[in-house]
Amino acid sequence: MLNTLVLIICLAGAIFAEETPDVDCIVLHLEAVHCSWNTTVNHTFRSWFHSGNITVCEHYLTQKDNNVNNGCIQPYGDKGNRFLTFYTQLDHSNSVKEHDLINKVKLNPPTNLTVQNGADTNLWFYWNQTSASCVESEVRYRINDKKWATYSVIPGKQNYCINLPSSRSRYELQVRSRIEKTCGKSDFWSEWSEPVVWGSNKDTETDQAQSSMFVWIIVYILPPVALVLMGILLLQYERFRIHFIHVVPKPLLILHDIETWHQFSKGFQEGLKTEYHEHACPVRECCQESQFDSQSSDGSTSSFDTEQTDYSSSSTTVPTASTEEHLISD
Repeated sequence: MLNTLVLIICLAGAIFAEETPDVDCIVLHLEAVHCSWNTTVNHTFRSWFHSGNITVCEHYLTQKDNNVNNGCIQPYGDKGNRFLTFYTQLDHSNSVKEHDLINKVKLNPPTNLTVQNGADTNLWFYWNQTSASCVESEVRYRINDKKWATYSVIPGKQNYCINLPSSRSRYELQVRSRIEKTCGKSDFWSEWSEPVVWGSNKDTETDQAQSSMFVWIIVYILPPVALVLMGILLLQYERFRIHFIHVVPKPLLILHDIETWHQFSKGFQEGLKTEYHEHACPVRECCQESQFDSQSSDGSTSSFDTEQTDYSSSSTTVPTASTEEHLISD
């Protein structure tokens, strides 16, 4: 009996010794008010809106480890209540806390998220959210499981467009929402919706394998093949050497010699022009042979001498200035 009395006194002392915990409240999807606090003992929670009736919590939130109440969820009532002051009280103490719930609304994640390829070849995403006129949304998507990219959506819209998507890629998209500023901007975003997926990255994996094979061919196969082809081309084509012939100077003519100009042939007259061009002719580079190898025992001439003779005989003789003057004087 004495032990039971001591235990009751200790528990009562602990309750009275503990300071009143701080209460924090948030509006859930404009349907309920969720309040929470940190404590080691159970408390009775009461709340009311300005000029409203005081209500005792009917649905407590309990910690799993010690079965101590640490929160309460109560009906929200009229949606306009969030513009009114909200009051909370633990036990029968005189400690009453005021709450401003205008910026403390957390919506549920958007639902019915769908995707379709439109007639304009663009990718369109659609979703549903309560009170679309007062809600702004934010979308994020990623391609082939890469980094997420986040974009804002115009308030009131419940769709998003991705221009000209690749049919060979995998698109994954999610949406979240909150109350926008014209209706009292909330500080809390909803949780991200369930992802919706369009396309497949199987073709992308095939493309990556093909790209790797292409790079391997470029690096390891093409250079040796190019070297072999260059060697073949160098062996097949003979080398050419260009020899420049100086321009023949224009001869000095005397006036009385002009009358006899018609006596010369047309070819000779063309040869006296200041600009003279000789067509290039191929010359084969042969190894120099000794005189003993170039002549046989019967006195015949080697092929090398014959080629030299043919080349000299086929060369074009360019008249010099002295020859031209001699012909004119005659």
